[in-house]
Amino acid sequence: MMPTNSTAAATVSYLKFLGKNREDALRLEELGKVEEEWDGTLLATGSYDGQARIWNKDGDLKSTLNKHKGPVFSLKWNKKGDYLLSGSVDKTAIVWDVKTGELKQQFEFHRAPTLDVDWRNNDSFATCSTDNMIYVCSIGENRPIKSFSGHQAQGFHSCRVIVIHSLGFTGEVNAIKWDPAGTLLASCSDDCTAKVWSMEQDICVHDLRGHEKEIYTIKWSPTGPGSTNPNQKAILASASFDSTIKLWDVELGSLLCSLNGHRDPVYAVAFSPDGEYLASGSLDRCVNIWSVKEGKIVKTYTGNGGVFEVCWNREGDKIAACFANNVVCVLDVRM
Repeated sequence: MMPTNSTAAATVSYLKFLGKNREDALRLEELGKVEEEWDGTLLATGSYDGQARIWNKDGDLKSTLNKHKGPVFSLKWNKKGDYLLSGSVDKTAIVWDVKTGELKQQFEFHRAPTLDVDWRNNDSFATCSTDNMIYVCSIGENRPIKSFSGHQAQGFHSCRVIVIHSLGFTGEVNAIKWDPAGTLLASCSDDCTAKVWSMEQDICVHDLRGHEKEIYTIKWSPTGPGSTNPNQKAILASASFDSTIKLWDVELGSLLCSLNGHRDPVYAVAFSPDGEYLASGSLDRCVNIWSVKEGKIVKTYTGNGGVFEVCWNREGDKIAACFANNVVCVLDVRM
C-alpha cells in the first residue's frame, strides 16, 4: 500500500482474516468504541452464517450467539459494554447479554431485513430496514417507543444485492446513527437522501438532498452537544455511490462542502477523534484522509481491493481499513 500527498513515510500493518467462506462478510465492533468506556478486551463479529461471535483479545472464541435465522448485517456494543445488539436478514434485532452469552430480548417489528442498528443509550436503540421504516426500541418494551417513515423505496443497487434482492426487497434505509447527545438520529437511503430525526416530532427535522446516487453510510462528527468537543459545530458526513462525500451543517440543515476525490462508490467514512480529519474508503481501492476545515485531501493510501470500512483509534494516529481482498490494514497516519 503506497501513501501519497504525504511528507512522511507511513507505517502499515497487515492483518489477514481467513474464514471458511471467502464470501462471508464480517462486521467488526470493538468493545467500548465510545471513548468514556473504552476497554478493547473483546471483539464481536457477525457473519453470513447467521451467527455472532465474541472473541477475547488473544483471539480465542468466548461466545457463539446463534438465535438469528439469516446473515447478521450489523453489530453494536452499548456504552457500558454489557449488551451487544445485532440486526439480521431474518427481520429481527437481538439484544445479547455479553456476560452470559444469552439472548436478552428479540425485537420483531420490521417486515423486511434489518440492515443497521445503533444504541441511543445503554437501554434503547434504533433499527432500520429494507422496509423503509426506522424504529426506536427499548429493552423491556414489547412495541417500538417511536417510529419514523419518510424515505422512499428505490431500486436496489448496494453490495447486499445477492442476499436482499433474491428475497424480493427493493428499497432500503442503509444506515442510522445517533448524534453524540442521543437526541438526533440520522438516516440514509437508496432514495439519495439523508434525514435527521428528533424524538420530539414525527417528521424529519432536516431532509438533506444533494447526492445523485444512493447514500450508503453516514457518520456524525465528534463535535457539538454531548461530544468531547462541545464548542465545535456538529457535522454529519454522508458517503454515496456517486463517489462523493458531503459534509452537512446539522443545525442549519445546509451543505458545508462536497468532498470530490474518489472515482468509485464510497462505502465508509469516519471522523478523527478531534473532528479535524475525515477518513473515507471507496471501491477505487483508496483510503483518503481529508481536512474537514479545508475540504481537501491531505493523504491517500492505495491498496489492492475496494475499501468497505475505516476506523480511527482512540489517539487519532492510526486508521484500520478493511479491504475486499480479505486484508485489514492498520495505517500510521500521524500528521
